[in-house]
Amino acid sequence: MNAYRTLKERAWAANQDLNRRVTILYTFGNVSAADRDRGVFAIKPSGVPYDDLRPADMVVVDFDGRVVEGRLRPSSDTPTHAVLYRAFPGIGGVGHTHSTYAVAWAQARRPIPILGTTHADLLAEAVPCTEVLTESAAGGGYETATGELIVACFRARSWERVPMVLVAGHGPFAWGATAEAAVHHCVMLEELARTAWLTVALDPAIGPLEPWLVRKHFERKHGPDAYYGQEKGSDEA
Repeated sequence: MNAYRTLKERAWAANQDLNRRVTILYTFGNVSAADRDRGVFAIKPSGVPYDDLRPADMVVVDFDGRVVEGRLRPSSDTPTHAVLYRAFPGIGGVGHTHSTYAVAWAQARRPIPILGTTHADLLAEAVPCTEVLTESAAGGGYETATGELIVACFRARSWERVPMVLVAGHGPFAWGATAEAAVHHCVMLEELARTAWLTVALDPAIGPLEPWLVRKHFERKHGPDAYYGQEKGSDEA
């Protein structure tokens, strides 16, 4: 039995889920699933259409981006994932898309402002946008430099409280404790981008949501006294 079978199946399922929930153009986008005990992650192979993708096609690499198991070439974004796994020790999944509205904000080189409670339910601040990658920085490896650009964006903010980012001129990346959580954050990032775009189109002068409302909505779901949802162990839906 393949030693990485379960990990590859999880990564495959996460990629298929992302493809169902976010507009994926052809082979754009990828998700990886990590096994931190073994220091590896499984990621989508490069250029393989989602309809043709099978669990056995997933490629297992270590946190330095070296292929450990797999017959296909891993995603071209693999070095970016590897940088994030090394820099953010609590994450177990990373996702990347070229979803329309998130890419639009990234191409405008603008963070996604926190305009309403949908955003505040997930984050207590804007979705950040990185600086623009320089040609000199990319000289040592474009995808590695992209990961380092993301890490630099989080020197003054928490990657745990803000599990997503826009790479200026490129597009969104998101992460989470699991590959499934990374997909969730990719999907929600696109929704935040879409609703913010529509809001700004309706009122270009709109300001951010009132701070007390931001705090209320974020804390009721993520704070020490959170009361959204059911208690662990509850049998209720």
